[in-house]
Amino acid sequence: MFLCHPSQIIPLPDSTSTMALSQFLFFSFLFIFFNLSLPNEIDVHDLLPTFKLPKGLLPNNVESYTISPKDSSFTVQLTHPCYVEFPNQLVYYQKDIKGKLSYGEVSDISGIQAKKLFVWVPVTGIDVDEQFHMIEFHVGFLSEKLPAEVFENIPTCKNMGSQDSPFASI
Repeated sequence: MFLCHPSQIIPLPDSTSTMALSQFLFFSFLFIFFNLSLPNEIDVHDLLPTFKLPKGLLPNNVESYTISPKDSSFTVQLTHPCYVEFPNQLVYYQKDIKGKLSYGEVSDISGIQAKKLFVWVPVTGIDVDEQFHMIEFHVGFLSEKLPAEVFENIPTCKNMGSQDSPFASI
């Protein structure tokens, strides 16, 4: 017994077209999987401007990085932990840096610390203030703005003595 008129029955595809569709879906899945899991070919410094962030937020010793297509969370691996001296600011980069990218900002940062007087404090967020051409760094509930041109060039990572390390007292 048919619930519809026989002229409305959709014929099942033959086994050749079903197999072709299955292969297409399988290889599409593999292509997407490997493209998301292989190392990125775009240098992370060149990727930052697509998020309206300056290239010089990260030092020159980036080894690799990953970005989640779901939520833009990222991990950056450096070849080694190091220091960068910006004008009136010493910054320590751990080997692994994590956070979440958004247009014009980085949030939930871990792995970057700034020296304030004699204390190392974690940088938790970065915002771009396009109107005044400033980069704002959040350190807990405090923040500090630096001119955006400071971050136009990729900074050189430097090793320093253990007495300067934020982990020297640990």
